Amino acid sequence: MRFDLPNPDDDTQPFWDGCREGTFLVKRCRDCGRASFYPRPFCPHCWSDHVDWEAASGKATLYTYSIVRVNDLPPFPERVPYVAAIVDLDEGPRAITNVIDCEFDAIRIGMPLEVAFTDVGDGLTIPQFRPAAA
Repeated sequence: MRFDLPNPDDDTQPFWDGCREGTFLVKRCRDCGRASFYPRPFCPHCWSDHVDWEAASGKATLYTYSIVRVNDLPPFPERVPYVAAIVDLDEGPRAITNVIDCEFDAIRIGMPLEVAFTDVGDGLTIPQFRPAAA
């Protein structure tokens, strides 16, 4: 196991399987109706354990970001510079991610984004976001 990659468990494995298949999943609460992300076995809004997986649209809006130019922790020195971001998913929740395929000077708060899946090896595919197609 690599320490720089997520470690799927029973609660998150369906999310990672969805990413490998090209689908971003969120959880939806059957009691309060709200979507949540990151994957967990309960609703963070009403604490119900009646939550189900749901395919998300893969669309998001950039909430905030930082261009990381220095990171001394392995394996990040080889990856800088990169864009660390928080996005508002169209379904409601926020997600921490990276923005890819975008010049740094073109990044703007509020810009529309879409999910892009990246195979990082070890059987794992991660979601990142890029500018949405026009």
